[in-house]
Amino acid sequence: MGMMSEFKDFIAKGNAMDLAVGVIIGAAFGAIVNSLVSDVITPALLDPALKAAKVANLAELKTDGGILYGKFLAAVISFIVIAFVIFMLVKAMNSMKKKEEEAPAAPAGPTQEELLTQIRDLLKK
Repeated sequence: MGMMSEFKDFIAKGNAMDLAVGVIIGAAFGAIVNSLVSDVITPALLDPALKAAKVANLAELKTDGGILYGKFLAAVISFIVIAFVIFMLVKAMNSMKKKEEEAPAAPAGPTQEELLTQIRDLLKK
């Protein structure tokens, strides 16, 4: 088997495609969360603290040694938001699975013994 045919087999597998879709959606989701943190949460929650510290931007917060703890703080907030959203998604998926499992199974019909009993009764008649 040639290398090209092996590569086609690898690409055609569902796992590779699922992984590619997951990476693409993950990147888009990361952009949304970064925007949420930098454009919504940071201005809403940290603006008063930033104004008190006389800093116009969170990324400008740094120590005298040049350590940018403002960028680190923004990354921590972003991580917490991403982790919370993923937690909520997993929780929703688990509750949907639980509801599917709790749904009563449809009656399977008569058992083999019941069918044999019915046949026996019909033959007696």
